[in-house]
Amino acid sequence: MKRKSLFVRMLFFTVVVFVLGVCNVFSVSNVEAQTVLKFSHTDQQQGARQGAAEVFAKKVEQYTNGRYKVQVYCCSQLGNDPKNIEQLVLGGIDFTVSSTGSYAPHLAGLNLTMLPFIVDSYEQGWKLYDESKWLKAEFDKAPQKGFRFLSTFEAGFRCMTTKEPLRTPDDAKGKKLRTFPNEMMRWTLDAIGFSVQIMPLPEVYMAIQQGAVSGQENPIDTIYSNKFYEVAPYVTLTNHVYSPIPLAISEKTWQKLSAADREAVTKAAKEAADWSRKTIQANDDNQLKEMASKGAKITSPSLELFRKAVQPVYGKARDKYGAADVDAFLADAVAVRKALPVK
Repeated sequence: MKRKSLFVRMLFFTVVVFVLGVCNVFSVSNVEAQTVLKFSHTDQQQGARQGAAEVFAKKVEQYTNGRYKVQVYCCSQLGNDPKNIEQLVLGGIDFTVSSTGSYAPHLAGLNLTMLPFIVDSYEQGWKLYDESKWLKAEFDKAPQKGFRFLSTFEAGFRCMTTKEPLRTPDDAKGKKLRTFPNEMMRWTLDAIGFSVQIMPLPEVYMAIQQGAVSGQENPIDTIYSNKFYEVAPYVTLTNHVYSPIPLAISEKTWQKLSAADREAVTKAAKEAADWSRKTIQANDDNQLKEMASKGAKITSPSLELFRKAVQPVYGKARDKYGAADVDAFLADAVAVRKALPVK
């Protein structure tokens, strides 16, 4: 009887060990089957860019049934915008999101998206980026350069933060203003009257604080999340450039995906872009109010003199990039403004 009882216990123990072993094999197999993809960007942890990246990551994992996990690296951990795009081309990272102007060193035509004052509202900007035939043709050239665009996240309209008031272009004369490395932006700021300084985003706060520059220009969400208003309290709503941020995937990564996974990643990208657009548009007023409560001086100047000051930029663009391309893109923008007039 004792032998039978011992045999039963040993048999039970053997079965348990076998079952646990099988479960462990399946668990290890599932972990090994999950591919981790790197998503790098330059915004802060609390910024809307990070929020949209997290939405994208969650949906990629959901729509691929856990086969892919997107690891998001914010705050320039893996590099600034130019470095991120270089790594994207090389396959060192899988995703990044940045201004169209940051992609321009690889696709020169995208410099034209940085032309000043081409749209006056978010709705106009969304329609332009979703429907412009000229812009679609430019985006379609990206795979030849090592990446492809999946959707267009929002960043907002670029505004100025300065240590001193900025009422007209006359107030810009003799002032150093930081921006990112983009020719069209430099032409625009030069035309307004600033002396342009290029530097990475993480260095800007201290540069303003120490007096190396008088201020910087960025969308409201970036100004807010980086707290630039603390060191340059005059926040001037110039809205001089509409600045959405296309989400791109490395072409090396894209070619590894199955047709089903490509569809899943694209779906996740479009849903994250929709979240981004709605969030940025909704946040602008609240962020401006909060900045004002902390001492920022928010002003909305008459833009007539600023628009007049930047007129030479269009001529420079035609000379360098060709009148046909400039006029085609501007025609798309005019059509959008007519279709969706600002009330």
